[in-house]
Amino acid sequence: MKKILISISVLLVVFLVFFWTRDYSNSRSMIFGVTFSQPQAEYLGLDWKKIYLDMLDNLKVRNLRLLSYWPKIEKESGKFDFSDLDWQVSEAKKRNVKIIMAIGERLPHWPECHTPDWARNLPMDKKQARVIKMLQAVVKHYKKQSNIIMWQVDNEPLVNWFGKCGAADKEFVKKEIALIKSMDFRPVLITDSGELGWWRPASRLGDFFGTTLYRVVWNKYVGYWNYKYLIPPALYYWKARLAGIYPAGAIIAELQAEPWLREDINRITLEEQRHSMDVVKFREAVSFARRTGFAESYLWGVEYWYWLKDKKGDSSLYDEAKKVWMK
Repeated sequence: MKKILISISVLLVVFLVFFWTRDYSNSRSMIFGVTFSQPQAEYLGLDWKKIYLDMLDNLKVRNLRLLSYWPKIEKESGKFDFSDLDWQVSEAKKRNVKIIMAIGERLPHWPECHTPDWARNLPMDKKQARVIKMLQAVVKHYKKQSNIIMWQVDNEPLVNWFGKCGAADKEFVKKEIALIKSMDFRPVLITDSGELGWWRPASRLGDFFGTTLYRVVWNKYVGYWNYKYLIPPALYYWKARLAGIYPAGAIIAELQAEPWLREDINRITLEEQRHSMDVVKFREAVSFARRTGFAESYLWGVEYWYWLKDKKGDSSLYDEAKKVWMK
């Protein structure tokens, strides 16, 4: 009996190790793109148009997630200005670049909820009504752009614990999605937290599902926390399967390719920044993403690569990124 139990235990360990460490890509190639944020480039003191064109022409990025920030497009109530975003879409179209357009109040980058000053103190019902009007304006303006292949509605809309936002409102998210589907035929992407989200509720809202994937993070209690040996690609693959998501049809909407900053970038030394992102970690993140078996990954941090190159004279991440699109 003892030998049987030992044999079963050994087989169980071998089974777990095989599934926990295997490559789930099945030799399929992964599509890599980037998320581009004009406000983030401006915050870093960069010429955002210059780096955008360089990203398209020198890095050869051919898949983008662009962000329709509410404060950028409706600085004054009822007055829409799409000029900056129009330029981004137009330049991408000239190069046959495909775009996922993220729309809504809750979009990537701190503080997560991006609200124009004039709408900040509106009662919730009135603010949501203005969000709906904003969504109508964005979809109407861009629905004839053939290189926009998908709408992302909000960013991690069911997450309550991150960002300066109110409580998650699933019913309002449903209303946003219904509006967009009534206006346009393109599919809707809904995202959730990679490590701390359950995925199933979010994935049931949209047509496609996207997750974040951060491998080195920071918090005030433990400092820098590296998931390298704790979370393998298998976790994302099997988490998707358990949530009823087909991994080969899912997207890594944010793949960490810049440091997790605990405060303003100008107050953190380059040495500390490299604790959470350097060339080796960049390379590992790309390899890790491929092995999850997901279809696409959008690298997070393109503005940082240019900041590091142009402001600090370090082109290491930029040069490493080039290799991603050379393959």
